[in-house]
Amino acid sequence: MRIPLNHGAGNMPVLGFGTLIPDAAVTISATRDALAAGFRHFDCAERYRNEREVGEALQAGLAAGGIAREEIFVTTKLWNSNHRPERVGPAFEASLDRLGLNFLDLYLIHTPFAFQPGNEQDPRDENGNVLYDHGVTLLDTWRAMESLVDHGRCRAIGLSDVALNELLPLYEAARIKPAVVQVEAHPYLPETELLEFCKEKGVVFLAFAPLGHGMRPGPIEDPAILKIAARVGKTPAQVLLAWAAQRGTALLTTPKSADRARENFDISALPEDALEEISRIQTRQRLNAVVTTGIPGFIPRGQSA
Repeated sequence: MRIPLNHGAGNMPVLGFGTLIPDAAVTISATRDALAAGFRHFDCAERYRNEREVGEALQAGLAAGGIAREEIFVTTKLWNSNHRPERVGPAFEASLDRLGLNFLDLYLIHTPFAFQPGNEQDPRDENGNVLYDHGVTLLDTWRAMESLVDHGRCRAIGLSDVALNELLPLYEAARIKPAVVQVEAHPYLPETELLEFCKEKGVVFLAFAPLGHGMRPGPIEDPAILKIAARVGKTPAQVLLAWAAQRGTALLTTPKSADRARENFDISALPEDALEEISRIQTRQRLNAVVTTGIPGFIPRGQSA
């Protein structure tokens, strides 16, 4: 299953493999297992500090499986400390180098927050407060992202962890419109208004944490999800992933074993009554506060991820 990108930038696999894995060895094995299971979209980030391991696994997996580079879709992200326009190009090239690639399918602004520029990903003052950079706007950073597309090394650009009120003015001002918006989304946080905007404008809505990122309690243990899974003969994870795909979003999941990768890749359509039951879930919970702080809540502070 693939979903088209705007501006003739090709298409993106609906099912994507997220690489937020703290352990380097597990990053390599899980990436190779995901490729073997059928995943063709790999979502990376400078912030995760494992682009080199992902690149190594992809190169080995592509060679072993006889898979061409053009058959896979690779995304990575610009981190907050590189929002100054003059830092965007070098950060992009550094990510490409770590991944071992000569072009990127999609480059995202990881969050709309600019941190103090420099090599420190998590700049803090003596009281532990984040040092934000108020001398650069999101549109300044976007203009530099547009130039990457102009030079042909990046096929599409977009944003991550952005709210609709931040997306709207940038969308209107952008010369090259965002192709993708990546945000947390699951039945506890359906982001319906943002999804409708994306559908109207031809922007791909890419959901992360569609299974709730292992949070307990979370959507994967919701009674409605468990009942549907039992009724349709699927796992709760497969139900949640199918729901995400059927509502028109692309999605990311991070299986860390070969068995889990095969399970997460094996999704099929849910009956209409199941979709209606999921839409009636009343719980509302955001699991990651990154959209208000710029700090990814799923990455332990002070640790390489």
